[in-house]
Amino acid sequence: MKVENLGSLGEFDTDEGITLYGTPIEAGFPSPVDDHIEESLNLNTYLVRNRAATFFLRASGSSMIDAGIHDGDLLIVDRSIQAGNNRIVIAALEGELTVKRLVRRKNGVFLVPANPSFPEIDITENEYVYIWGVVTYVIHRV
Repeated sequence: MKVENLGSLGEFDTDEGITLYGTPIEAGFPSPVDDHIEESLNLNTYLVRNRAATFFLRASGSSMIDAGIHDGDLLIVDRSIQAGNNRIVIAALEGELTVKRLVRRKNGVFLVPANPSFPEIDITENEYVYIWGVVTYVIHRV
């Protein structure tokens, strides 16, 4: 799965908020919510922990589908988070950006897709792999 760099904060770079309803929404019968407006919601408050280290990317492909990352999803990436074992990361590999799970095993370090149709990538001795950051949120259309 490749990713396209959208830069930092992009479409969420605003101080204005969107209405947040204070009542949780039931996944069953509808409930009137007009009287339950609680506050304004700024997505940066919920999705961006470190503004200076956060950037957005657009996913392309299906190698991470089983991790809930779909073609066209918006990925929020934080460069300040440690790229530890089992984290989903953005890696620069052979001049291309990719999103994969970083997995450390006794026999090496791998970029692992979340789709059995794609191979794992052994990066143990690859000196040309750079981890850009850790994916913190995925936004996709339903």
